[in-house]
Amino acid sequence: MSSPASHFVYPSAHQDKIIEDFHGTAVADPYRWLEDPASEESRSWTELQNNLTRAYLDGERREQILERLKALCAYSRWSTPFRRGQRQFFWKNEGLQNQPVLYWRDQASGAEHELLDPNQLSTSGIVSVMSTDPSRDGVWLAYSLSQRGSDRQEVRIRNVATGQDLPESLRHTKFAGIAWHPDGSGFFYNRYPDPASVPEAEQSYYNAVYWHQLNTDQSEDILVYERPDEKDYDFWPRVSEDGRFLILTVHLGTDRRNRIYYRQLGDNANPAEGEFVRLLDSAEAHYRFIGNDGDQRLFLYTDHAAPKGRVVAVDLSQPEPEHWLTVIPEGEDVLTSVIIAGGCFIAVTLHHARHRLMVYQLDGQLSHEIEMPTLGSVDELHGQLDDNEIFIGFSSFLFPSRSYRYDLKSRKLEIQFAASIDFNPDDYVTRQEFFTSKDGTRVPMFLVHKKDLTPSSETPTLMYGYGGFRHALTPSFTASLLPWIEQGHIYCLVNLRGGSEYGTEWYQAGTLERKQNVFDDFIYAGKHLISEGLTSPQKLAIRGGSNGGLLVGACMLQAPDIFGAAICQVPVLDMLRYHRFTIGRYWVTDYGNAEENPEHFAFMMKYSPLHNVKAATHYPPVLITSADHDDRVVPAHAKKFAATLQAVNPDNLTLLRVDTDAGHGKGKPLSKVIEEMADIYNFLAQTLQINWK
Repeated sequence: MSSPASHFVYPSAHQDKIIEDFHGTAVADPYRWLEDPASEESRSWTELQNNLTRAYLDGERREQILERLKALCAYSRWSTPFRRGQRQFFWKNEGLQNQPVLYWRDQASGAEHELLDPNQLSTSGIVSVMSTDPSRDGVWLAYSLSQRGSDRQEVRIRNVATGQDLPESLRHTKFAGIAWHPDGSGFFYNRYPDPASVPEAEQSYYNAVYWHQLNTDQSEDILVYERPDEKDYDFWPRVSEDGRFLILTVHLGTDRRNRIYYRQLGDNANPAEGEFVRLLDSAEAHYRFIGNDGDQRLFLYTDHAAPKGRVVAVDLSQPEPEHWLTVIPEGEDVLTSVIIAGGCFIAVTLHHARHRLMVYQLDGQLSHEIEMPTLGSVDELHGQLDDNEIFIGFSSFLFPSRSYRYDLKSRKLEIQFAASIDFNPDDYVTRQEFFTSKDGTRVPMFLVHKKDLTPSSETPTLMYGYGGFRHALTPSFTASLLPWIEQGHIYCLVNLRGGSEYGTEWYQAGTLERKQNVFDDFIYAGKHLISEGLTSPQKLAIRGGSNGGLLVGACMLQAPDIFGAAICQVPVLDMLRYHRFTIGRYWVTDYGNAEENPEHFAFMMKYSPLHNVKAATHYPPVLITSADHDDRVVPAHAKKFAATLQAVNPDNLTLLRVDTDAGHGKGKPLSKVIEEMADIYNFLAQTLQINWK
């Protein structure tokens, strides 16, 4: 499949004699010292790994790929606008800006004004805006900043008209929800304790909701709600559009089963006062607040007794499930999201892993479908109660997100913005196929390639998957895909179990003791491509990141003979200790806890990539990527796996690429994204022996 790596001298990594007992089984952990990214030995080893990787990847072909990536990414792109008061807000990137810029447009005059340019905050683009929340009247903007891709953020507040920030900044937040009071005097938000006030191990616990009054210091913020008796609870505040309710969504990490609490917002002189009602407090299903009908009924999305989702009306005087009124019943397609606009429910559904857009009356009667131009993804959907228009962001594999305006009365769909890019989508095709997995399950995949391509065993093919945490993969655009298919290669996206493509049952079929189903699906997807004559093991590469990095790590070890190369990005690979780092404990609902539960240990040990590397086995060449500032999936996973592969099978090609100035991925500067993709494509060109034109 590839020339051996015997000419490489891998950096020396000593092995400590660390043995842990997992329910009677002794498990060695010789590279635990790599869990400390700050130690001199760990830093030196990482630097040597990066030097080795650069020696392999740098060169004329990489520069050629890099230039094409830059040309493809150098196009103007706009986000879908949304309205607050008499202002519309939208993001715009003029081409190769590291971060997009936030603008606002006057609804009446149409004049555009730059509001927030993250590129001015850092010359290298390592400061990114993670969220933006304008007040109801569009006067104020609350926005959160992240340094080097960290999940930890700082919230600031800007006057939209003047572009000036208020003096206060709010710290100790991660993924904070901002819920503005209707009068614009302040907002509710959730945060963690000051790290200086709690032990390091407790810094991601005790999330609480606070009220922040504008023009006051964070030290004056008023505690609104906390649950010290349940330190794992996270809260997400939201104020209903009519201002009647403060809703709290209460969840445990990535577990979609959540709780809903509420209180009447009313005309309290002090918005922070008032008792919460624990409306739905058993966390046996997923609930999402959509809107309300006066002060007596809430509309909720839920998968309670409906694995593919439904909309129910909950009477606050009789909130028990037996009293719910089903408004939009469960259907054949998965209901993914719902908003209320113009007196209608606007619903996004998943039909075999591609989006459809449906309009329902408030009584649940289906009105009509909004026909989109091709199979693709609804990226954004914005509208308000009193609007007769909605704004839709829609993309597919072959064109960037387009912004549409849809008039709910005339039923007219019109393009607001469509990017012009140095690429002709008419020369390419997207098609969907289905294959049979190991246990007989029918699984979909998308294939993208040139229209005139006649595939053969010599066709390089890149297969991508994720398979976890209810994340559905749908056809969406990324310019970095285009150089691959321009070369006459095939891109394949596989809709594995563990996602939400077919609802809760599809997700659950890829969790805990059923996690092996995800790996089987991916392996059998590869076998399908090979048996259909679309490619061969020598030309088939796999790629995935985060949970998808686990997927790649497991599959390259379990089926090394059918893959020619592997790209393993920001991966979770040590399944026995992952829950000990940062927010890893939140993933127990998908993976399990090998330390506490012997049954979990039994099935996790079977697939944990770090613990299943075997000697004298020819594994496909692998490029493992990570980042030293990743505080979601710590780089120790990537480092320990690389050290293990290099020690056990030194003749196999194992490269480690650690970005020393980035995080898990969100908010990464465009320049870094392009550089990483150039490395990936040059790695594939060399290992799959591709003549890159």
